[in-house]
Amino acid sequence: MDNKTFAIGILSTTSAIFLVGLLVVLSRPLPASADGMTASGGGYVITVGALTDGGEELLYVIDVADEKLAVYRFDVANHAIQIVQGIDLAEQRRAAEAAQRGSRAPDGNPRRYP
Repeated sequence: MDNKTFAIGILSTTSAIFLVGLLVVLSRPLPASADGMTASGGGYVITVGALTDGGEELLYVIDVADEKLAVYRFDVANHAIQIVQGIDLAEQRRAAEAAQRGSRAPDGNPRRYP
C-alpha cells in the first residue's frame, strides 16, 4: 500500500466520522422547557409556564394562607424580575360564589333556560 492510498483511506474515514457526528448533533431533540413544573413548601405553591410564542416564561406564586396569586416575568433587556399581575383569590372565589347564587331560582335549584 502506498502513501497516497493510505492518506485517502484516513481522510475518508475521518470524513465519515465527522458526518456521523454532524448527524447526531442535528438529530438531537429540542431543549426541554419547564412548563408545568410545580414546587410547594412553607405555605407557597410555585409553578412556571411559557407565555405564547415569545419564549417568555412566567413564574406563578400562590400564597395559600393569604389566598393571593402573583405572576412574575423576567425582563431580559433590564435583567430584572417584574410583577405582571396580582390576584386576590379569596375575592375571586367570593365573586364566583355570588354568581352561582345569582344563577339559582328562588327555590334553590339551578335555573334552567330553554
